[in-house]
Amino acid sequence: MHSRHRTHHPTTALALLAAVVLPLGWSLWGAVAAGLDGAAWHALAQAPHTAAALGASVWTGVSSTVLATLATACILAATVGRLHSTAQGNQLTRVLSPLLAVPHAAFAIGLLALLAPSGWLLRLLSPWATGLTAPPAWPTTQDPWGLGLIAVLVCKEIPFLLWAALAHLQRPDVARRLQQELRLAHTLGYSPSAAWWRIGWPQLLPRLAAPLLAVLAYGLTVVDVALLIGPTTPPTLAVLAWQWLQDADPALNAQGAAAAWLLAAVLALCAAAAWGLLHTPVWRQRWTRGAAAHSALAPAAAGGSGMVGLVVVYGAVMLALLLGSVIGPWPFPHLWPDTLTWVAWLGVVRSSDTLWTTVWLALASSSAALLWAVAWLEWAPAHWQQRARPLLMLPLVLPAVLWVVGLHRLSLAWGLDTTGTGLWLAHTLAALPYVLIALQGPYQGFDPRLRHVSATLGHRHTVFLLRVKWPLLRSALAASAAIGFAVSVAQYLPTLYVGAGRFTTVTTEAVTLAAGGQRSLTAAFAWLQWLLPVLMFGLATRLGRARRF
Repeated sequence: MHSRHRTHHPTTALALLAAVVLPLGWSLWGAVAAGLDGAAWHALAQAPHTAAALGASVWTGVSSTVLATLATACILAATVGRLHSTAQGNQLTRVLSPLLAVPHAAFAIGLLALLAPSGWLLRLLSPWATGLTAPPAWPTTQDPWGLGLIAVLVCKEIPFLLWAALAHLQRPDVARRLQQELRLAHTLGYSPSAAWWRIGWPQLLPRLAAPLLAVLAYGLTVVDVALLIGPTTPPTLAVLAWQWLQDADPALNAQGAAAAWLLAAVLALCAAAAWGLLHTPVWRQRWTRGAAAHSALAPAAAGGSGMVGLVVVYGAVMLALLLGSVIGPWPFPHLWPDTLTWVAWLGVVRSSDTLWTTVWLALASSSAALLWAVAWLEWAPAHWQQRARPLLMLPLVLPAVLWVVGLHRLSLAWGLDTTGTGLWLAHTLAALPYVLIALQGPYQGFDPRLRHVSATLGHRHTVFLLRVKWPLLRSALAASAAIGFAVSVAQYLPTLYVGAGRFTTVTTEAVTLAAGGQRSLTAAFAWLQWLLPVLMFGLATRLGRARRF
């Protein structure tokens, strides 16, 4: 027991906690102060589009979260719910890496290239199927119902939820117990998928509370994707809040902050309603009571085909981006462009400062987040970790437009506005929750007996970390760093507000170019948005390979 407690350093843990809590708390207070203007709330209530914009936000955010959760459950039923789930779970994890690397904005731009009135799908059908000789005035992308936005959010959140679920399910203790329970259910006559729905999923769903809350928060408050493919008449409330916050009028700024707080309140209400529903005895009894052994075969089959369909959609989106980056003149309804050109990529090469800013920001923020997460998990007492978890998850669950208001005030108060240090701090705080979630499961599931064996051999704890624990966890460490890198690359609002236009990344360039209608250059920057994280995921996979002797 002495060796167990020797690794806990309350003083070090307190310093680590202060290093994160201080900027988080300051930015949260800045956001609170921005929402205390009573006149702004009155103006928000009187604004003509507030109710419709709020309805669009709730509809797209809640619908995408529910659909992504159901799809995730079905895919898990078709893979992890099987008796040989360990191998299938590892295979699924490898498939998820390139999907997770695709930023939301890049996926939205690629889906636009497929679904737009002059996009690939209509060109495939015209003119022999539709008879069209000109792009129709159909709302196929920025539709008033928000269906395009929902499609992007669902496709992007499924890999994240699968990754969060597998991070929990692949813990040795959880995997061992779950497999024993599933085998027992199988001996009682239940099919593997039916056993999963009655035993595995009810246990997993409450443990996905934080990732699901993050998905809901993102869906309710996303700005960059809503600008690209969301409704416009009116837009979502998050887009309205962002427009008001950018205005030079202080009254409209305050109105934007009030709108951000309204989104936060709606998020809290939705989360409370979901929590109450999932914890009612009626729901638990209805979900877990016995059923026919093969009643869940259809959802499992749908989950297996759903994963294949998801990979196909991602492949089509990225192919559309790649082709779009080299397309020259392309009259409708021609399926293939008249010429291919590298002009867009030459423009990317000339924007080397943008590329360099993206890379150094992502490397610096992901490295800092990883170092902090490792130190916190290693030296903070377990009860500290549990109690501090809600605070550390704030950047994950707070509405983005609300959080950047606090970040902007923090950067102004600390003299970090328009500086690289301020931008690094903002990206690090954004990446930290994802890195912590990715690393927490493998780190806490590490076999403690290895530490005792090392101690009996006379090795100090530092030697154990450097030669045993961290080498065995190198796959999880590398994957966590890659996830932090991808999160940094995808940051849009923090880069705009803290950087104040002096720093451009591939994400800000892609969104700006998409608004300007520069098709090939937009596709090139969007492809680069994916290429940088996927290269990091590939490097992480190589570093995480088991040694062969």
